[in-house]
Amino acid sequence: MKVAALILLAAIAAGCVATPPVAEDPTLARLDDIERRLSALERVLANGSLVDLTLQSDSQQRAVADILGRTETIEHQAESMASRQREIYVDLDERVRALEGRMQGIASNVSVLDGGELAPGQLPMPSGSDRDNYQAAFELLKQQRYEPAAMAFQQFLVSFPDSGLADNAQYWLAESFYVTDQFDEALKQFTVVIQHYADSRKVPDALLKMGYCNYELGRWNDARKALGRVQSEYSETTAARLAEQRLNRMVEEGH
Repeated sequence: MKVAALILLAAIAAGCVATPPVAEDPTLARLDDIERRLSALERVLANGSLVDLTLQSDSQQRAVADILGRTETIEHQAESMASRQREIYVDLDERVRALEGRMQGIASNVSVLDGGELAPGQLPMPSGSDRDNYQAAFELLKQQRYEPAAMAFQQFLVSFPDSGLADNAQYWLAESFYVTDQFDEALKQFTVVIQHYADSRKVPDALLKMGYCNYELGRWNDARKALGRVQSEYSETTAARLAEQRLNRMVEEGH
């Protein structure tokens, strides 16, 4: 009896071992996979890694946008600066060209003066002002080019008779004759200063030079008269001191 029971139990055990395992349910497998993935996501969220990444991404995007904005501003400023520099260059170029043209005109007119062939009413600087023309004539005088200087002052007085520089021009016209020993003509021109520009500051000097001209011409009485007038009417001027020196010289020379 006991032997039969043991044989039956052994058979049952062998039958259990030989029976193949039941296949895994696919639905359960998918659920397990989803559960694992969900657990992984929960762990990421739990330690803040995903949030940090999101914040870092947003920060980087803002930084990139800021850099792009700055770059656009710099490019705009660079374009504006380049445009301004072009405008300045064009303006300077035009001004330099204008000055060069003016200098060429001055050189041309001075050349005409040097040749002594100015027509009546023609100016050293046809397009210039009275001051421009006066200065051009005065430069010739300073360069000791007395003949063209005299012509330039004559033309100035013809073209600008009402200029505030007319008295000076008349004086230097007379001076250009005086320094070239043309004393009669110089005396005549200095007299014009006295008669036509009585309020001019050049009157004391013109009277002094009239005395000098008469001295050179040997007209002693006329010389003393002109020099004495300088002393009496303009006693505080340099011209008065020079007149006194010339009068003393005349005394020493027996005139």
